[in-house]
Amino acid sequence: MGILNFFQKNKKDTLDKGLSTTKQSVFNKLARAVVGKSKVDDEVLDHLEEVLITSDVGVETTLRIIERIEQRIERDKYIGTEELNKVLKEEILGLLIGNDTENMHDFSDTLPNTPYVIMVVGVNGVGKTTTIGKLAYQFKKAGKKVYLGAADTFRAAAVEQLVALGERVDVPVVKQKMGSDPASVAFDALTSAKTNGADVVIIDTAGRLHNKVNLMNELTKIKNVMQKVVRTAPDEVLLVLDGSTGQNAFEQAKQFTKATDVSALAITKLDGTAKGGVVLGISDQFKIPVKYIGLGEGMEDLQLFNKTAFVDSLLD
Repeated sequence: MGILNFFQKNKKDTLDKGLSTTKQSVFNKLARAVVGKSKVDDEVLDHLEEVLITSDVGVETTLRIIERIEQRIERDKYIGTEELNKVLKEEILGLLIGNDTENMHDFSDTLPNTPYVIMVVGVNGVGKTTTIGKLAYQFKKAGKKVYLGAADTFRAAAVEQLVALGERVDVPVVKQKMGSDPASVAFDALTSAKTNGADVVIIDTAGRLHNKVNLMNELTKIKNVMQKVVRTAPDEVLLVLDGSTGQNAFEQAKQFTKATDVSALAITKLDGTAKGGVVLGISDQFKIPVKYIGLGEGMEDLQLFNKTAFVDSLLD
């Protein structure tokens, strides 16, 4: 086996393992939906609707998928239950056609500019800081020079956690004292990164949905200050969501997309949840690409999201 094939297989194995709980739930429910049936009819579609909703795909996205399958049945006149998986894959992929990550298939890919600045947002407890550590690890492993900025200055634990992750991954962390202006930390981080020829800068921000106006003002100030150092910053505003929280993740996405221009999503904690369909629902509902998915605790368990591989793994 060639080294490229080895890494691809390893990535697929991690994806399959991470989605195993959702897959098992979906398969068991689909099996019950088609038992004794030879063709996809209204009863099967009703069961399928229930399967998708209980997997946290979301009501609106589920209804769109069902509608697409109904149109397919009307066009093809007959769809056998043995074809349901194949048809379901095709229609979900068709629905998510506009949600591809932009030309980035691997952490070693050439970045559009350097330093490439990622501003990370999300509430406390979703795995935001851990995701930053995993991103730093993956980018560094791919040969890129990474800097971290500890701009969540309202929680001492957040700064301490980021510093510990920086030490673990062996990347510099720029910080200031507790309660410092987050924009000032971001400014220092970008200045230091630019001076030292960094490829990637990842800025942590406060993990709270206190007041939307305050949040919006704070994030806008951080962006404006960063642009004094790097004109294109931030290249990516990454919203981290906990995939195991289902509809709560939808609500957080709604609040943060109102507060700032979220350009990419990272959905964590997909291992161990039967609600992995949240990835499809959030991507479709908010028309924001899912860029990263978290499939476990290890540093290797953060993957760039590939919608085809994801849907294949979920329904294979």
